[in-house]
Amino acid sequence: MTFAARWGIAVATASAALLTACSGGEDPAAGGPATAVPPASSGPASPATPPPSGGTPDLGEPETVATGIETPWGLAFLPDGSALVAERDSARVLRVTAGGGPPREVYRVPGVSASGEGGLLGLAVAKDHARTRFVYAYHTAADDNRIVRFKLGSDAAPEVIFDGIDKAGIHNGGRIAFGPDGMLYAGTGDAGDGSASQDPDDTNGKILRLTPEGRPAPGNPTAGSPVWSLGHRNVQGLAWSADRTMYAVEFGQNRFDEVNKIEAGRNYGWPEVEGKAGDDRYADPLITWPTDQASPSGAAIAGSTLYAAALRGERLWTVPLGGGKPKAELSGRYGRLRTVAVAPDGALWLTTSNTDGRGDVRDGDDRILRFPAR
Repeated sequence: MTFAARWGIAVATASAALLTACSGGEDPAAGGPATAVPPASSGPASPATPPPSGGTPDLGEPETVATGIETPWGLAFLPDGSALVAERDSARVLRVTAGGGPPREVYRVPGVSASGEGGLLGLAVAKDHARTRFVYAYHTAADDNRIVRFKLGSDAAPEVIFDGIDKAGIHNGGRIAFGPDGMLYAGTGDAGDGSASQDPDDTNGKILRLTPEGRPAPGNPTAGSPVWSLGHRNVQGLAWSADRTMYAVEFGQNRFDEVNKIEAGRNYGWPEVEGKAGDDRYADPLITWPTDQASPSGAAIAGSTLYAAALRGERLWTVPLGGGKPKAELSGRYGRLRTVAVAPDGALWLTTSNTDGRGDVRDGDDRILRFPAR
């Protein structure tokens, strides 16, 4: 029985500190354990078979499917099951197959300005890729962060579908993913200006919801606005459960990193709040971690388990969404972990991020790990 068949599957496809504890983690952070996850009010994420005792599935041992990649950031899957990987600084898009063989460059995104946390960031594959062949990328350009789309193997310049997201050396956000509604979601950072997160007319510090053409999606909280939720510091992980509930992981400053249940129009508090506020004006996180244990970048959901890849924490968090205590896997084993995603065959893919200027580079870094479907 496959990983997907046992637990269900919902696919989703960072970051340094401004002053204290983002992904670089130069400064000490508050101590204490991760908070337990209360049962979701909407019930479990899917009716799939419950995981083993402890609340999360046993992943087993990963296999290495690629090595020698320079700062992998975005990760998205083509219909044939092969993966596209974005190298942040080189602006290359690589194709990686589970069956082995060296990564192969299939596209290079022009106009990428890579410095600090900026560069070629998130990738997403169009829902109708078999017909349109579109691949989407979020990247830092000379004057802003923007979203483009292109076709692999084409000589045509990428089409800019959304731009004007402020850039900075930090907090560029960058994760993009198509939701179950067919709309394109983008997590943006505050670019070092916390006030932008509370400004409903500013696209920084938000989760945006766009049509595949880059227009504000119908049904957004404010007609004509791309903003889906606000009050975020630096969102770099987006995922949906089988019941279409949306979750996001977010970098805190010097106290708490967060997993948030995302609801349209809600305000998640930054910079007024870090962690739980107990204030009806702001949505409290589902769970929090001390920043030295996490700096969560990628997120994915399979069945009732959310996976969060931790940079500074150098571990893979497994979070039982039906209630229970988060569990850390792979602690310190592979260094900084950037992106996690579930492949079409149900395997879990994970990228390291030790060549990003903040990690301790190990032989073979950076690498892509795969937990085969079982």
